[in-house]
Amino acid sequence: MPSKEDILAFVADHPGKAGKREIARHFGIVGGARIQLKKMLKDLADEGLIEKRQKRLIRQGDLPPVFVVNLVSRDENGELLGEPVDWDEEAGTPPRILVLTGKGKTTQPGLNDRALVRLSEAEAGPEASHVARVIKVLEKRQGAILGILRLRERGMPPYLEPIDRKQRELDVDPVDLRDAEDGDLVSVQITRSGRYGHPRAQIVERFGSMMTEKAVSEIALHQHGIPHVFPDGVEAEAEAQQPIATLGKREDWRQIPLVTIDPPDAKDHDDAVFAEPDPDPENEGGYIAYVAIADVAHYVRPGSALDKEALKRGNSVYFPDRVIPMLPERISNDLCSLREKEDRPSMAVRMVFDKTGRKIHHTFHRVMMRSAAKLSYIQAQKAIEGILDERTETLVDGVLKPLWEAYACLKRGRDAREPLELDLPERKIKLTPEGTVDHVYVPERLDAHKLIEEFMIQANVAAAETLEKKKSPLLYRIHDASTPEKLESLKEFLSTINMKLPSSGGLRPSVFNGILEKVKDTPQAHLVNEVVLRSQAQAEYAPQNIGHFGLNLRRYAHFTSPIRRYADLIVHRSLVKALGLGDDGLPEGIEAKLDVIGADISAAERRAMLAERETIDRLIALWMSDQIGAEFKGRIVGVVKSGMFVQLTDTGADGFIPASTIGLDYYRYDEGSHALIGDKTGETFQLGDRVDVRLVEAAPFAGALRFELASEGRKPGRLSRKPHKGKSGGKSGGKPGGKPGGKSASKSGAPAGDRKPTRSSKRAAKSKGGRNR
Repeated sequence: MPSKEDILAFVADHPGKAGKREIARHFGIVGGARIQLKKMLKDLADEGLIEKRQKRLIRQGDLPPVFVVNLVSRDENGELLGEPVDWDEEAGTPPRILVLTGKGKTTQPGLNDRALVRLSEAEAGPEASHVARVIKVLEKRQGAILGILRLRERGMPPYLEPIDRKQRELDVDPVDLRDAEDGDLVSVQITRSGRYGHPRAQIVERFGSMMTEKAVSEIALHQHGIPHVFPDGVEAEAEAQQPIATLGKREDWRQIPLVTIDPPDAKDHDDAVFAEPDPDPENEGGYIAYVAIADVAHYVRPGSALDKEALKRGNSVYFPDRVIPMLPERISNDLCSLREKEDRPSMAVRMVFDKTGRKIHHTFHRVMMRSAAKLSYIQAQKAIEGILDERTETLVDGVLKPLWEAYACLKRGRDAREPLELDLPERKIKLTPEGTVDHVYVPERLDAHKLIEEFMIQANVAAAETLEKKKSPLLYRIHDASTPEKLESLKEFLSTINMKLPSSGGLRPSVFNGILEKVKDTPQAHLVNEVVLRSQAQAEYAPQNIGHFGLNLRRYAHFTSPIRRYADLIVHRSLVKALGLGDDGLPEGIEAKLDVIGADISAAERRAMLAERETIDRLIALWMSDQIGAEFKGRIVGVVKSGMFVQLTDTGADGFIPASTIGLDYYRYDEGSHALIGDKTGETFQLGDRVDVRLVEAAPFAGALRFELASEGRKPGRLSRKPHKGKSGGKSGGKPGGKPGGKSASKSGAPAGDRKPTRSSKRAAKSKGGRNR
């Protein structure tokens, strides 16, 4: 008879394949000896050394050849990682399995799905102990379900009204409601799902009243799958980081009076600026500009848990009263925040400009700096205008005035470059202490904002130029020119207001600026800015450079915000390696991954902008839900076959007017003039027209408002040009005098091809002008 050790060794060498018959055959056990073998196997099982799986034996802690996994995360290459569903906790932590997916039209698994997999002998890599290939996706799971808790009369279980209208209502286990009240936003997990009756779920987390910003932003996080809770390992790694105690090989810039200029409520300060006249007599009238950026690369090393989580998030997400950061607060709000009067490691650039604003040369440095002051935009602006406070009175002559003089110099270069200058103010929400909407406003655009924006743009350009010269890998911030189709659509629109777009190719931003200048301070200004914006491509990240059309720059990269953008961290690491500034630069082999990284973080950026915009829409819809029947003034900002989108003048809130509710006529959609035109009356509603509307319905979950017209359209003959023949979208109205529809017409209520284009590309970050440039 073999010993117990022999049997365990055989089971280990044949995981999931060794049964009693195979063991007997291998060791030549026959006849009555099989009874002894059976007893030995039972003893091994009683001792917890082996277990039986479908007539096969495996050692405790081993995996069978075929098993079910929950897909819980991704590795640094974006591959799925899973954990076995059936795992004995006494065997320790569940192993991580690198799950390889198939190709073709078969259902592909994703995060939170459950799949049947087969073990493979392939190399697992550093983040997993085993490799397995997907046989079949068993369950497409969405994890926690978000919804509104509704309480019912005694004897009836509470139920969940899901945010996602495609979800069924769920009965909620009343045993543990986690103090949730009727109307609260909660997340639940399904605990029972049968063929008949409502599935049952239990509350996982309570977010509070749906009237608060936290609850509303939670919907956006959930629907877009934005990671917002840092894993314990990431938090632990961040907490273990220590501030730099010595200067080391860094240059000492602590005597340079760099200042941070941010919104008054900013929690992190990742950039500081200073400027002075160039003392070089050969550069009379020129200026030296200094930009210092928090040295995130020192703390977030390639391949670390912090790095992997930052790549997964891609960027920070900004909501009205909170930020979902890319990095934990220990990094973003502490070690890498350029706090006043505290030493901080930085990556810095020194740039020299001539009197025309043309950059002569620049150099990058790894330094230790000490912020001379923390200022807000308004505070700095007031100081320049002569309104001083205790802090700015000591800075105005030696720091602020030279900064404004340098900005005037840089602005001459910007004006000569002629980037695209759209004038589309961004709405902001002011919240009450309880987290509800207090009011909506459009913040004033100050020279202080423009100064910081231009200094950051020049630093970004310098980074791209240096890395390109060094032939070092990087992610460019690219912005393509408009497509021929979009230009043709813009050309047709401009013809309806007696304006022309040159037919020849190679349009530059200055051409669009000329159009915008002609309509400046006219009733058509907002309309033309909107249409020009819609004709533009969207900026993104890529390792291949095509330039930045909107800024009219040949090469451009993001360098100035590594706290909140992963692309900037890539650029910092590339500079460190290219310039020999440390051992924490880009790792070897990164070039092969940059295409995928660029695509991932571009998608994360679009996801963040959509979540931010939807949260504002939902908050405003909540705020206005008690104003049904009230009348407002607005402007038509979108026209589609099924109706019109109207933006209210006072709040910037958007709503939809179905074509069937407009009046006693049939309305045709004229694509060329962006208008709905009455068949019989000729009454016209055109993009950009001012209208009076009445609020009919507010759908807070969808972030949608539905209006009806309270004013008439333009009479026949008042269009600048006749509608384009052949461009009619067909009849859009319902029956004459049709009643408002019962269902809410949200922004996505129009046909898919007619949805209102988003304005997310103009969103600003931290009021620094152009977070997404």
